[in-house]
Amino acid sequence: MGEIKFMIERTLKTTDGKILVSIPTSLDEITMGQMMEMQEKHYLDDMEAISILSGISKEDLYNVTNIEDFQVFGDHVLSLSHQIKYLYNSNIVPHKVTFMLGKRRVVLNVIRNLSVEPAGAFLAARDIIADEINEHIKVHGEEEWQAHFQPTLKACCHVLAHYFFCRATSKKYDEYEAEEFCEEIKKLRVTEALPIAKHFFSCYPNLLKQKIGFFQRLHQYWRRRQVFRRLKNLNT
Repeated sequence: MGEIKFMIERTLKTTDGKILVSIPTSLDEITMGQMMEMQEKHYLDDMEAISILSGISKEDLYNVTNIEDFQVFGDHVLSLSHQIKYLYNSNIVPHKVTFMLGKRRVVLNVIRNLSVEPAGAFLAARDIIADEINEHIKVHGEEEWQAHFQPTLKACCHVLAHYFFCRATSKKYDEYEAEEFCEEIKKLRVTEALPIAKHFFSCYPNLLKQKIGFFQRLHQYWRRRQVFRRLKNLNT
């Protein structure tokens, strides 16, 4: 049996025929990519949201003859906007996620620790989290920042791309390929992707502190050794 999808469908009359408009009624049926697209719009009206959720262009929707036909969709768009607020506050992290990479179905356990990933993936994800937190503090101040902090879906997508890339593809870590893996993250349900990413953001609040990390200290130590060797050679 296939999955039951909770959608609202209406056949609407247009100036040149009819179109079937179908949008989800639950966040479980909305992808990370769809939600990102809605969040990234500077001004999102109901028509824009219906277009993104249905996959029908605004130009085609504008040809519907009766504007009141969109009322039922507008009510559900409002409901979905409330659901996403609750999702940001949810602490329920899924145990598994599924990727469809071509014809290959990949099921992965969600490991709640970024440090088990390759060093490059950890560092990239850590920097994304730190930048997002610091940007929020610049705007809203450092006092009680955690109470109001909500990472952007774009930042969440990039963190998860670095986190899942190696295990999903069985490839060695590559920063550029990991960034491209964002396209696969966008296909995940937002109810899966957002809680996982939010977990990592909430676990690393100390990233806002401007401290020299282990890898920076190691790099500085290595540079000092190289300088010392050059000086020693010159003296010889």
